[in-house]
Amino acid sequence: MENAALTPVVQGAADDADALLTLADVRAAAERIAGQVVRTPTLHSKTLSAITGANIWIKFENLQFTAAYKERGALNALLLLSQEQRARGVIAASAGNHAQGLSYHGTRLGVPVTIVMPRTTPTVKIMQTEAVGGKVVLEGETFDEAYAHARKLERELGLTFVHPFDERNVAAGQGTVALEMLEDAPEIDMLAVPIGGGGLLSGMGTAARGIKPEIGLIGVQAQLFPSMFARLKHLDLPCGGDTLAEGIAVKEPGAFTSAVLRDLVDDVVLVNEAALESAVALLLQIEKTVVEGAGAAGLAAVMQNRELFAGRNVGVVLTGANIDTRLLANVLLRDLARSGRLGRLRITLQDRPGALFKVVEEFNRHQVNILEVWHQRIFTSLPAKGLTAEIECEARDREQIDRLVAGLRGKGYDVEQVELG
Repeated sequence: MENAALTPVVQGAADDADALLTLADVRAAAERIAGQVVRTPTLHSKTLSAITGANIWIKFENLQFTAAYKERGALNALLLLSQEQRARGVIAASAGNHAQGLSYHGTRLGVPVTIVMPRTTPTVKIMQTEAVGGKVVLEGETFDEAYAHARKLERELGLTFVHPFDERNVAAGQGTVALEMLEDAPEIDMLAVPIGGGGLLSGMGTAARGIKPEIGLIGVQAQLFPSMFARLKHLDLPCGGDTLAEGIAVKEPGAFTSAVLRDLVDDVVLVNEAALESAVALLLQIEKTVVEGAGAAGLAAVMQNRELFAGRNVGVVLTGANIDTRLLANVLLRDLARSGRLGRLRITLQDRPGALFKVVEEFNRHQVNILEVWHQRIFTSLPAKGLTAEIECEARDREQIDRLVAGLRGKGYDVEQVELG
């Protein structure tokens, strides 16, 4: 999809955004939360810079205690509560990182925290939230239903609702990420920041532009959930699907954050699922660090839009690391398949003794390792004396598998390579 550019911000022209959120708000938040969250490192990546053609600086927010930047905004909001509000407690609707960040710091500060989650929330997320002190209430089948119930409990129990993104104090807390990045790497001249509801980029963008007015600000959304992209560009786009970046899978961006970003961000780009998967795998392989899908969105944007970032000093935030281990395993294996390290060949054989052995000899001759073999005799359109063998294999690279396929075809076999979508 083409990314129609937004009107670039002009210094002094963003009065509405300045009135909503200021550099002073972010600096005050930084002082407030200092020593209570991890001051994560910002490091230059030589290898990723060589791969992407941009100078990549990485902010490791996945090293926070709850493995996500969300702690910053949640803590800032908690510290600004009155004593009465603290005593009554807070409530939020979240099935992700906000739930854990709010629960952890609320418990640490002696503030009761209630989190409303949809009944469909994975058990591991419920357990993680409860493990850091949150009281979990399961209600509804969707996030919208859980959100509505949380607002109902807010009124009935006199609790204070802490929004995951659409709130000034939360966005100010998230903006402290940019303060640290530009202090540690002042050469950064462009930021690639994931957008879900928009709280992170609202805070980071406000802080970064206040310090360095000429800095480039690029928001990143998953192609399946282009909600802020569509709002800022006045488009009507479908929004939904099973994205790897569930942390930024927001159908309705914030009203507050939309107002801030309208005159602040230079552009918003969309990244597809393949780019997100590749970025997660690359960060693990190159930087030896685990990130969730949303956490890899900034790098995915640089990889998918090389001309936009070429030659720039780009700051990328690894926003979180809360990814299911089985899902991570799938992502890594799929990346190996896309790179040609793993392959699956569908080979038509005659159903007779020694037929498979001859094929295996060809694998051995090309030094390609066989991982699994499936025979299919029944559910096939072949004659009764025919069968299909699917062989999953491992090679050094795609060229080695290509040579194997050529060798098999040279011996008269009908071979098809099964490709990922």
